[in-house]
Formats: sequence, C-alpha cells, structure tokens
Amino acid sequence: MNKIQYLRNISLLILIFPFCFLSCLKKDALTPNTGTLLEQYFESGVLNQNFTITLATNNGTDLTSNYSGYTFKLLKTDYYHGPMQATKGTNTYSGTWSSNEDYSKLVITLPGTPAEFVFLTREWRFTKKELPQLELAPWGNTDPVVLHMLRQ
Repeated sequence: MNKIQYLRNISLLILIFPFCFLSCLKKDALTPNTGTLLEQYFESGVLNQNFTITLATNNGTDLTSNYSGYTFKLLKTDYYHGPMQATKGTNTYSGTWSSNEDYSKLVITLPGTPAEFVFLTREWRFTKKELPQLELAPWGNTDPVVLHMLRQ
C-alpha cells in the first residue's frame, strides 16, 4: 500500500468513527429504562394515582371518617421514593414516601398537621396488593392497626 492510499484509509476511518460512536450513543439514549416487573407494576398501579382511605383502624378504634374527602398520591422521583400529596378540597399537604426493593414496605411521612396524619406517618407493610385495593399494617409488629386504600 502506498503512502497516499494509507493516508486516505486513515482519513476515512477518522471520518467514520465519530458517526459510529454517535449512533451507538443515540441508540442507548433512546432506549427507555423500563425497570423490573415489580417496578413496572408499582409505577403503573400505584405511582401518580389517586387513592382514598376506605378503612383505618387503630387498636379497634375506627378512624376512617377522619380521612373522608382526602385523596392521597405517591409521586415518582424514582421507583423507591418520592413526594406524597394529601389533598382535601383546596388544601394540599406535602410529605414523602419510600419503599424497599420488593415493595413489601411503604414508609409514609406526612406533616403533623392536620392531626389525623400522625396515624398515617409510619412504616407500613403491604398485606394485600390486589389493585385497585391496597391493604397495609404496621411494619415489624402485629398491633391491630389496619389501613386500606382504594385507587380512584
């Protein structure tokens, strides 16, 4: 191979390489991160959905009426935590939620006002996830505390 052919081949490679590199990057950038099956289920069934409380009991005391008119929404930061909103009429209260990797645990943190949020602010375990109904109980103990939420 003579010197001119060699320089042409090198020039051609220098021109082609960036296009190959950019096309690979573009393909990866356009490929959506769909997440695991559990993440997809949680995102489509729970995140950014409105829920109402259909049952709330604390040691045999029915607290359900305290949550009449409220809707609760877990907003997505990622698959395992994010902001939470509680809305009643024109009032919106902000809090946070988080979950573990297998979605057996849901941690709700809401402000102490209104007072009914104190009951909700705790670590919960899912006892049933058959959408549109979610059923929860306290994480790590067997206290007779129950929370049922219905997706709207």
